[in-house]
Amino acid sequence: MKIFVLLPRIPWPLEKGDKLRAFNQIKQLAKNNEVVLCALNDKKSNKEEAFKALQPYCISVTFIDISKISILFNIIKSFFKGLPLQCGYFYNKKAHKKIKNLIEKHKPDMLFGQLLRVAEYIRYEKTPKTLDYQDVFSMGMKRRKEIAPFYMKPFFNMEYKRLKRYEHNIFNDFDVKTIISAQDRNFIDHERKDEILIVPNGVDHEYYTPQDCEKKYDIVFTGNMAYAPNVNAVEYLANHILPLVWKKLPETKLYIAGATPDPRVKKVASDKIIISGWIDDMRDAYAQSRIFIAPMRIGTGLQNKLLEAMSMRLPCITTTLANNPLGAEIDKEILVGNNEHELANHIITLLTNKEKADTLAQSGYDLVRRVYDWSEATKIMELEMKLKIK
Repeated sequence: MKIFVLLPRIPWPLEKGDKLRAFNQIKQLAKNNEVVLCALNDKKSNKEEAFKALQPYCISVTFIDISKISILFNIIKSFFKGLPLQCGYFYNKKAHKKIKNLIEKHKPDMLFGQLLRVAEYIRYEKTPKTLDYQDVFSMGMKRRKEIAPFYMKPFFNMEYKRLKRYEHNIFNDFDVKTIISAQDRNFIDHERKDEILIVPNGVDHEYYTPQDCEKKYDIVFTGNMAYAPNVNAVEYLANHILPLVWKKLPETKLYIAGATPDPRVKKVASDKIIISGWIDDMRDAYAQSRIFIAPMRIGTGLQNKLLEAMSMRLPCITTTLANNPLGAEIDKEILVGNNEHELANHIITLLTNKEKADTLAQSGYDLVRRVYDWSEATKIMELEMKLKIK
């Protein structure tokens, strides 16, 4: 097949979950297919470096810049059209024309769009089409509304309703639909949602492999630290969970590792909470820490950070929200807590019971080695694509 891949962001560097998923899916699809890549770009970025990373897997790579002025204008237009503001942010008429010209030039067998953010560009094309919902944005917005300040609730509620309607409306425009987990699929408001293929993420087990290293930190949390669910998790950790841990283990240190930390993340820094910002090799953060925690309270989808930590044989703690997509067996492969007391107790247990920590780490490691593989996950989608173009 010749597959035209349309992305809302350039998938390099791999500091965000959607970029990681896109890059690895392109890498796997390129083994048996020709990939034509087109990625929108809304930020200043090192496009030369990104091109070098992506070119080995693509027969064509195009980056289309969208300006801040056009973004503002199109957000306003989407507001009056009743579209989700996220669609307005990424939609641009000039970009649409360039995309249509690329499709006409390459004549692909299949169009592949990642996230509903790019659906407007390809939903009416006659070529067979695949949409990767990846996460259910409407549910993520609903969860953000629930914890937002009162003056922001109307905005989040409006966007939630628009996203939910849009997720339903674009369903029939695409021949193949994919999503990251069964939990997310169940949140799609469509009578035929069971047709959506579950295509989980994988993890590069050769890269994220266990390392013997001096432990500088007791707990680590990683991710894009400008992403609202991660910011919320950091504040929850610093202000509610750790004070309970410090009552029993006062010297416990937390390492927050990830790109572009939000001011609210920087605010919690102290001699016991270290904020790294961007680091070149995230493996160092995992290897230098004793346990991993992802106390997620909002957001959707599968947490790549949990897959990476487990692949490096770290004992992991999370919430039901994050474990449902993962499917780890509670108390055997992962520890799950749903309030600060449960999560703090799990931390104390793993820091004081090495045998328990080692057993949990090994079971989690076995799980991700057995279940989460980019090659196998992408084959599910690739096979369905082939069936739709015959």
